[in-house]
Amino acid sequence: MTVRGTAPRRGRAVILHAAALGVATLLLSACTPSASDTAHPGSLRILAAASLVASFTELAGEFAADNPGVTVAPISFDGSSTLATQIAEGAPADVFASADEATMATVADEVGGSPSDFASNTLQIAVQPGNPLHITGLSDLTRPGVQVVLCAPEVPCGTASHTLLDLDGVSLTPVSEEQSVKAVLAKVQAGEADAGLVYVTDVAAAAGSVEGVSIAGAERARNTYPIAVLARAADPDVARAFVAFVLSARGRAVLATYGFAAP
Repeated sequence: MTVRGTAPRRGRAVILHAAALGVATLLLSACTPSASDTAHPGSLRILAAASLVASFTELAGEFAADNPGVTVAPISFDGSSTLATQIAEGAPADVFASADEATMATVADEVGGSPSDFASNTLQIAVQPGNPLHITGLSDLTRPGVQVVLCAPEVPCGTASHTLLDLDGVSLTPVSEEQSVKAVLAKVQAGEADAGLVYVTDVAAAAGSVEGVSIAGAERARNTYPIAVLARAADPDVARAFVAFVLSARGRAVLATYGFAAP
């Protein structure tokens, strides 16, 4: 900075002292990162549960906008158990966001540090718009002729579905069991099933193509979502910065707009 003119009543030492303080302040502010800053340009590869498609697409977009030096690869969305298998088989990835803690635990050896819970979700019954079969609860899914689709038992939404059905003593044979909650939703949307058990966030994201029926006591099978940096992350600083962003107030606000509750 160029200083014009002189200061006859202030000694040169005072001026130099003030200048030194200014430089120190600039250096300190330059070295203090914000919540979404990364240490240097890098890349980010995210594996995320299928129920996170809309929310994580927005979160990754905001993170990329905040960090223009970071290249965010297209997110791989799938059933959590499928993603865990890919991780165990060595798939390149930096961050894993699972739809339940049990699935995250299956890749504990691949995680660099402890996972952090960032959201929770509960189930609803997805039915055709207008609910033409007048389904009001889980017991209605056992009526003759009602075609129901569920997530497979090893998928988090399938585990939660079977937990609720067992707790309520409801026994049914689904027409299919899918590997992701999005696949269940798609079956109902396409009219290939009358009903399916999906997350409340999936019904909200379906934009009226299905209707949601609340399940009494759905919180008994609430899923908590953990996120973790993987041990073989190519750029762990960037990966940690993204996880911090998801866990921040701003990240939680984005998740809340899609219907996710606090963990």
